[in-house]
Amino acid sequence: MADNRDTADLIQVIKSGGAVILPTETVYGLFAKALEESSVNRVYDLKQRPRDKAMNLNVASLEEIYRFSKNQPDFLPQLFEAFLPGPLTIILQANDRVPTWVNSGLETVGFRLPNHPVTQKIIRETGPLIGPSANISGESSGKIFEEIVSQFGQVVKGLADDKALTGQDSTILDLSAEKAKILRRGAITEEDLKTRCPQIVLS
Repeated sequence: MADNRDTADLIQVIKSGGAVILPTETVYGLFAKALEESSVNRVYDLKQRPRDKAMNLNVASLEEIYRFSKNQPDFLPQLFEAFLPGPLTIILQANDRVPTWVNSGLETVGFRLPNHPVTQKIIRETGPLIGPSANISGESSGKIFEEIVSQFGQVVKGLADDKALTGQDSTILDLSAEKAKILRRGAITEEDLKTRCPQIVLS
């Protein structure tokens, strides 16, 4: 776990427009300021990621989800209380506060609240952040810190916490239409969603 000085260094890198490697509860992510186009561009370049692959917003609160979305379902607070922070990505209709360089000009945007205390602290102080998996696009998602640092040519700082990672993908839940839809099955199951949030109607 990072001490306060390490965390402050990573916060400064992000505030200066750079990218850092941070753990989530699933895999490592490559985090940078979402509202600064040059920072997002740097992550696309580091990952060699196609520009039509949209990024998610990593946020620290339910209020931030509302700030960057519209036409949210009534059960969103209940869903948030049940599963977030945690391995769930929520897709909602984007509002005009979401830059096109984050969601590739789509009508929707994804939201993530990673369940790792240091990563949460950094998001609270510098977010919203993008945080795609810390790997070159097309390669397996990063779970070993030293391998990731090497993959990016030793040019990206970060926080090592391999033991915090499950390696299991987050569940992606699309709430942008009348009926919810699971786009990727992951750590949170359909049964979990229906049990903890009975109002949800899945297509």
